[in-house]
Amino acid sequence: MGILDIFGGKSPERATRLKAKVVQKYGGPEGRQKAIQQLGEMEFPEATHSLLARFTINVEPQTTDADEKEHVFDLIRARGQAAVEPVRTFLRRTDQASSWAVRLLHDILPADAYVTALLEHLGELAEVYTRDPEKKLVLLGAVETVDDPRIAPQVLPFLDDMADDVKFGALRALASRGYPESREPILRVLTAPETARRVQTAALAALADSGFGVQGYREKVESLLTEPFFIDKAGIVKRRGSAQAPQAG
Repeated sequence: MGILDIFGGKSPERATRLKAKVVQKYGGPEGRQKAIQQLGEMEFPEATHSLLARFTINVEPQTTDADEKEHVFDLIRARGQAAVEPVRTFLRRTDQASSWAVRLLHDILPADAYVTALLEHLGELAEVYTRDPEKKLVLLGAVETVDDPRIAPQVLPFLDDMADDVKFGALRALASRGYPESREPILRVLTAPETARRVQTAALAALADSGFGVQGYREKVESLLTEPFFIDKAGIVKRRGSAQAPQAG
């Protein structure tokens, strides 16, 4: 660091102090936007941490909020690999703005490293109670359409989460994978007396998409069936695709 950086206000300490301006919600946007621009010119990890804080607040008007967040996103993404650890630290420590952190990791990391990061974060949250399920939901949503054999085992524990939204997200993430070890846990969720109707519907969809049977649970599952789901003669949960679809046996 040169003497001009010190007297020009570019230092890790300065970057940390600017966070307070970045998250200033009220008053004119000029001070906040100036702080963002100054942080964008600093390459310290502390600057990235302070920029990430902008995602945790909303300001009016919404157009200004959206523009500022996209600008911050571009500034952080441009740092490439240097931004990864600050972004992952932010994701671990903050329940808010998880979607921005995940989006940054998606754009910065190679595909395999991106999935590895998602799975590591899911693993850290698997048995952790959180009042705000946003982070779990964002991570489950991010892996939902990813084809990777590592995903199903990491998602499975979320079927036992206390939040219905998280159970719903886990069922959607497991639905088409046909992971054999998920059959019994999905059936347990479906037939548990406290399970909400929409979670039951997601469980039926997961069974149908996975091609799983209901052995050991048939009577309970039959009492919970709703259209378009039925159980065929082999005990497999299926959807009625047309009027010619076979009837449940």
